[in-house]
Amino acid sequence: MTIFAVEEKKDALQALEKLLREQAGDAELFCFDSSLAALAAARNREVDLAVLSVEMTELGGMDLGQYLIELYPLINLIYLSDSRERGYEAMNQHASGYLLRPISQEKLRREMEDLRHPAVQKNQKRVFAQTFGNFDLFVDGNPVAFKYSKTKEIVALLVNNRGAQTTNGEIIATLWEDDGDPEKKASYLSNLRQDLQNTFTRLKLNGILLKQRGSLAIAKDKIECDLYDWLEKKLDSKYQYLGDYMNQYSWPETTHAEIDEISYSLYDD
Repeated sequence: MTIFAVEEKKDALQALEKLLREQAGDAELFCFDSSLAALAAARNREVDLAVLSVEMTELGGMDLGQYLIELYPLINLIYLSDSRERGYEAMNQHASGYLLRPISQEKLRREMEDLRHPAVQKNQKRVFAQTFGNFDLFVDGNPVAFKYSKTKEIVALLVNNRGAQTTNGEIIATLWEDDGDPEKKASYLSNLRQDLQNTFTRLKLNGILLKQRGSLAIAKDKIECDLYDWLEKKLDSKYQYLGDYMNQYSWPETTHAEIDEISYSLYDD
């Protein structure tokens, strides 16, 4: 678990850090006396629990909490305040807790033992990539609708490449095998990449798409995928390979042949 503690008053932050360290066990704890610094750090590190002072000058605790929710929908928020005035707002935000100062170890312990999003739930990945049979992408159990069918095919290619960076040239060569107008294809790919980014942003899939200049990759550790699970666990996988792989596309024949060979070897006594 990763915990952010944000409190502008340094003496109060030190006291809060001490309380959290007694409760957090082996969790990673990061303390900030600046709400803006905390927000910047959260953009680069997934946060499971944020303990936030409501009364902060740079960026109010409630506003910071809302930004964190947009980054990580399953984050737990515990607010600290001198008054009950913002309690209803915290409830509407579905915060995990709202504690009045002074904060005791017992109060904090109760809130941390009753988080809105327990760790066991957070460990369940929101994204599932189905490759056996037809390819499809699901978020929270629902199939993802892209504006363009080729956008979905790009995701299929990235999943097929198992976390490796895939260049724009490789994407173009895979999706358009003919020798058409390269400038037109590059322009179309730019639209597809924007559709992909917009879709993932709308679904709050932060960190799923790894972008470098001129290339893309899927963060394979952040998604559940039947192929990945089967390659790792073979016969112990909960997914069964029956000979079909991304049926709607013609380009995955190399991967298809690879997993066919692995499958044959599993039953070749």
